Amino acid sequence: MKKALVIGINYYENLNPLFGCVNDAYAVNQVLERHMNGELNFDVKHVTSVDAATSITRKELKEYIRKLFEDECQIALFYFAGHGHIEETGGYLLTSECADGDDGLALQEILELANSSKAINKIIVLDSCYSGAAGTQKSLGEKALLAEGMTILTASTKDQYAEEANGSGIFTSLFVDALNGGAANLLGDITPGSIYAHIDQSLSLWEQRPVFKTNVRAFTSLRKVSPPIQLSDLRQIIDLFETPNTEIKLDPSFEPQPPAPNHGIAPDPENNRKFAILQQLNRLNLVKPVDEDHMYFAAMNSKSCKLTVLGEHYWKLINNKRI
Repeated sequence: MKKALVIGINYYENLNPLFGCVNDAYAVNQVLERHMNGELNFDVKHVTSVDAATSITRKELKEYIRKLFEDECQIALFYFAGHGHIEETGGYLLTSECADGDDGLALQEILELANSSKAINKIIVLDSCYSGAAGTQKSLGEKALLAEGMTILTASTKDQYAEEANGSGIFTSLFVDALNGGAANLLGDITPGSIYAHIDQSLSLWEQRPVFKTNVRAFTSLRKVSPPIQLSDLRQIIDLFETPNTEIKLDPSFEPQPPAPNHGIAPDPENNRKFAILQQLNRLNLVKPVDEDHMYFAAMNSKSCKLTVLGEHYWKLINNKRI
């Protein structure tokens, strides 16, 4: 069982209103609810505040979080988009009634609820200013204190604003893009680590910097999308390459429609089948031609191809029955 609590607050009685947080919460809710193939994924509680009638108080937010983390489930994920605050005593998430930063919900309280949870994986995702303070106790300096199974992903460091663009948080836009497949591996799995890598690579050092803190033995998959290659084709990598260092000798018979002249070598159906898979692996940076820029020319000029470093990695995973 996977549970998610998704909160977006635009309405603030005493602070400047926000405009993208509710949209962000809707986007996150939508992408978490189902895998790409339509199968159910997370059981999501989605709460947003757009006006006084839908305001979310500190007490309500804390109770929502308490209920999220009270069960023994595979994953309990908390997402928040709204105002944040930081001072010497720590960081806070601000709810609709807040007037001063320290009247919000302390990040330390949220961490304590998550750390004590019986859920196997506890994940906190914050798109709020100064959210990088989450997980860090003042008494520990810059060190984080996370229970096993805890992961925190935030939009910015403890000293930075979380920016919006085009009616959405920059961080959340990248987070949703990652969950839609931008951070998927070759099996179609998307993990917290791959999401952070996707966001980190998308933001320059001059922009807000995402923060990633974790204490896990293995990453869990948050969502499944269509893989870029069929698993049956990927597994053929160990049949095509006898060892990770094997080079496959190519010739014009591997190309199904070689132009004339083709050195008198006719297309071979079995070689054509292998070449189609090799070209798929090449597009995924698992295989590369030797002494040529493209696989086509490697075949037409009777060169060879070999595994890349990434290809060697997947060869070993498959050979060791890890995939």
